[in-house]
Formats: sequence, structure tokens, C-alpha cells
Amino acid sequence: MTPLLALEEVSKAFGSVQVIDRLSLAVGRNEAVGVIGPNGAGKTTALHLMAGRLRPDRGRVVFDGRDVTALPAHARCRAGIAVTHQIPHPFEAMTVFENALVGASFGHGATGHAGTRGEGAARGRIALDALELTGLADRANTRAGALPLLDRKRLELARALATGPQVLLLDEIAGGLTEHEVHELVEVVGVLRRRGLAILWIEHIVHALRSAVDRLVAIASGRRLIDGPPDAVMASPEVQRVYLGIDVE
Repeated sequence: MTPLLALEEVSKAFGSVQVIDRLSLAVGRNEAVGVIGPNGAGKTTALHLMAGRLRPDRGRVVFDGRDVTALPAHARCRAGIAVTHQIPHPFEAMTVFENALVGASFGHGATGHAGTRGEGAARGRIALDALELTGLADRANTRAGALPLLDRKRLELARALATGPQVLLLDEIAGGLTEHEVHELVEVVGVLRRRGLAILWIEHIVHALRSAVDRLVAIASGRRLIDGPPDAVMASPEVQRVYLGIDVE
């Protein structure tokens, strides 16, 4: 499968600490890829390199056949790369709908100007669609600062979806959710895939990944350990060693 978004032999250090070490990681069109690894493995750093929040020390980032290594985060968002924060950061004084509308207005291939009335209506529909997908449509007029943590996570996802991405980068979006809510999230991921969206999902809740992705990539110390079907990856002795003492069932 031809990659839609890829890190190619990328390295990143912070001072004397080598966080990413010649890592190659890719997601194809309409593919869902899960990324696992222990704390400090470099997972979130890899995601930030893909999203443009960090610049690699070496290697390159390729999106849709184009070298985007030097492209800043906001330009990558408008090009079709959306990312969620591990800790939600809504615009607390704005409503849930207004938060989603920000994504639709400034991330959806937008130029940042107000546009015509028709364009505004179209962006409103995009925002509402994102809220419906994430189960927040009935809270559209609620102030985002009043949302509990779980709904803030839903809003984080909705705002990313409203940008109209080709690929969605999820950073531990299931953290803090109940088992039922994790199941609902997996169903949302399935809907997004049927819409043609590519997904790269970093997560510690491994059973969610196993039921939602085509491939798992295990990394440790900034390097790729193994890449393959979820069951094969989790059966790997090397991965079991990394996850020693962690229940992955």
C-alpha cells in the first residue's frame, strides 16, 4: 500500500536525549494503524513530527507524495492532517458548536476569511456533522468550559474532524473513558474509515486498537520493534517483553 503519510528514517533529540532514532512509520489511504509502546517510547513525539509541531533532526515527512518536512503545523492541517491532543484544550468560553466551527472555518482547507453566507452555512453543517459523529450534537450550545473530561475528549475529536482531514492522528483519545465509551469510540473509528479517512492511533488501551486497526506498530526507545497484523504483533516475544506485567487482553 502506498503511504498517505509517512516518517522516513526520522530522528529527533532533545538535548542529549535521543527520543526518535531513525524511525520509519506510515499510514496508507483508508487504513487504520495503531501505535503501541511503553511510556517514553517516543510515540507522541512521532505523532508531533507527523503533525508538524516538531521538526526532525534528520529524515523527512511525506504526505500524499509531497515532502512536507518544512511545512508548519497549521499548513499541514489545511492540507489534510488533523491531530487530537492527549489532554483536551477546548476554547472554554465558546460553545461546543463554536469550537467545532473553528475547526471547520480555519482548518478545512480554509483561508481564514469570513467567506460568503453560503460558505458559512456549509461550515456550520460540517461542524454539526462532526458533533453528531462524536455524540455531542445535543450539547452544541453548552459552553465548552462546563463539559466534563469525557465530553471534552469527544469535543477534541469533533474539532479535529471538522477540519476535513484525509488522515487523523489520535493521541490516547480513549484514555479515561469507560469500557462502554471505548466501544462507542471504536464504532466512530469504523464510521470514519468507511468515509475513507486514514487513522493513526496511539493508545495504551490495546484491546481497543486490536478491534479497530489493520496494523499495529510497536516502538521502544524511538525505534520500531515490529509492524504487522494486531494478533501477530501482540504475540511477539519482543512485544510481550516490552509489555511485561501489563494485561493486554
